[in-house]
Amino acid sequence: MQASSWQVYGTELHSRLFIGTALYSSPQVMIDAIKASQSQVITVSLRRQIPSQAASSNQFWQLIQSLNCHLLPNTAGCYSVEEAVKTARMARELFETDWIKLEVLGDSYNLQPDPFALVEATQILVSEGFKVFPYCTDDLVLCQKLADVGCEVLMPWGAPIGTGQGLINPYALETIRKRLPELTLLVDAGIGKPSDAVQAMELGYDGILLNTAVAEALEPAQMASAFAQAINAGRLAYEAGVMPKRDNAKPSTPTLDQPIWQQHG
Repeated sequence: MQASSWQVYGTELHSRLFIGTALYSSPQVMIDAIKASQSQVITVSLRRQIPSQAASSNQFWQLIQSLNCHLLPNTAGCYSVEEAVKTARMARELFETDWIKLEVLGDSYNLQPDPFALVEATQILVSEGFKVFPYCTDDLVLCQKLADVGCEVLMPWGAPIGTGQGLINPYALETIRKRLPELTLLVDAGIGKPSDAVQAMELGYDGILLNTAVAEALEPAQMASAFAQAINAGRLAYEAGVMPKRDNAKPSTPTLDQPIWQQHG
C-alpha cells in the first residue's frame, strides 16, 4: 500500500523522500541510488567550476536531467544573507525554478543555521517570488517567524548535517508539528538510518530530505530502497492512527463471555 499523495507549493508528489546528489562514489552509483529511492525531488548545488571541469560538469547535469525529477537547488555553504540571496538568484536562472532550499549557516563546527540571517534572507527571497524551503533548527519560535514571512514549507533538522544522530529532540519536532499544523514539514539533516525516518513520519512530518545516509552506505541503492519503504511505512502508520501509550497493561484477549472450566473431583 502506498501512503497518500501530497502537495508541495502546489506540486503534487507521491514520494515523500527528497534526496541529495553529493558524496556518492561515482555518478552511476548516484543514479542507481536515486532511482531506487523513487524520489521525485533531488537537491542540487551551484559549484564554481574551473574550465578544466566543464566537460565533467556537463556530463553530470545530463545525468541529472535524465532522471526527470523536480530540482531543488540549494545555497549550501553560504554564511551571509548577501551570499545566500545571490546564490538563490543564480540558481533560479540556471535551473529555471523558483524552488530554493535556503541555507544560511552560522557556525562551521556543526553547520547550524544562523536564525537571524535565515529569516532576513527568507523575507527577501519570498518578496522576489521564490518558493523557499528553509533549512532550520528545531526551534519553534524560529519556525513561526519563517512562517510569518511567507514560508509554506519548513525543514527543521533532526540533528546536525551528516552526523547520522537521528532525531535528537523528538519533543521539539513534535511541538513544531502540533503548533504549525497548516505547514508542510520535512526533517532535513541528521537522519542516519531508516528507523529515524520512520520516527519522524510517525510524528506527522510530511517528508524527509537526506543525502549522507544513502551516499555513505555500503550499498547506496539498497539503502535508498530501504528509506523509501521506511518513509512510506511511517506515513501509513501516521495516517492509520498510532495507538496511545498507557502506563498500565491492557489485555488484548477479553475475558467476558469466555467459557469457565471447572475441574470436578
